[in-house]
Amino acid sequence: MSATAHTGPAGSAGTSRSAERPARRPGRKRGERGRGASVALHTTLMVASAIAIFPALWIAFISFGPKNAWTDPGGVLDHLSLQNYRNILHTNFPKWFLNSVIVAAATTVLGVMLSASAGYAISRMKFPGHKQLMWTFLTTQMFPMAVLIVPLYNLLGTLGLLDSYLGLIVTYCTISVPFCAWMLKGYFDTIPHEIDEAGRIDGLTPFGTFWRLILPLARPGLAVTAFYSFLTAWGEVAYASQFMSTNENFTLAAGIRTLATDQRADWGSLTAAAVIIAIPAALVFFLVQRHLVSGLTAGAAKS
Repeated sequence: MSATAHTGPAGSAGTSRSAERPARRPGRKRGERGRGASVALHTTLMVASAIAIFPALWIAFISFGPKNAWTDPGGVLDHLSLQNYRNILHTNFPKWFLNSVIVAAATTVLGVMLSASAGYAISRMKFPGHKQLMWTFLTTQMFPMAVLIVPLYNLLGTLGLLDSYLGLIVTYCTISVPFCAWMLKGYFDTIPHEIDEAGRIDGLTPFGTFWRLILPLARPGLAVTAFYSFLTAWGEVAYASQFMSTNENFTLAAGIRTLATDQRADWGSLTAAAVIIAIPAALVFFLVQRHLVSGLTAGAAKS
């Protein structure tokens, strides 16, 4: 009885102390940010986004103003118009735009085909010199563009490809194909070899396996290489300025420089042209962005 009487009060005292003790706050889960850290992160991201997008918005804003809007941006809102766009469309700009579309589209298609074929061959086939070929691709990326202009100019002149679309397309492929082949080789390495074996069992030729089985699984890599090849041809200036000499054959990169001279620059036309030039690049990005973020094996689960 005494033991029972002794433990009773002690148990009730312990219970009362535990009841008086404040409940512990649940700790943050792993990877969960606090309120202060979240506010700081979002503030930093908004500031970085504003800094990144401000130049593009500023150029678009200036393009709707008068010719002196660059020096007097305060007058843009009082003189909003599309006159700069009308002026640029009455020059050779539409022809330059068409030339750039032809060159960029051909460079994209040819570059993706060559880089995908080279990347798949090096990833799957063992032939004499395949390692040296990849190192050759890497070595070509080490030379600056200024060093390559003279030898490429002489080579195109010997072949009769100066001031021609084909010469510019081949030149741009020398830039895009080595990098894209390296990147696609890494994509093909991650695709299981059992898929190739299954294709051969089903009677597919090596090209049929590559075309029908491997390429659908490498859509993210193909999207990146297509985007890179397009931007290489669309925004390149040095080669286009040196290898194209006829105004009718100018691309946008070579033609737009004629809007500025040593004495003066037509900033209204330049800003309007810059806005128009940016639209195709943005459209291509939006077309391929869903493939840029998709998984490599996303196509394997589709029927």
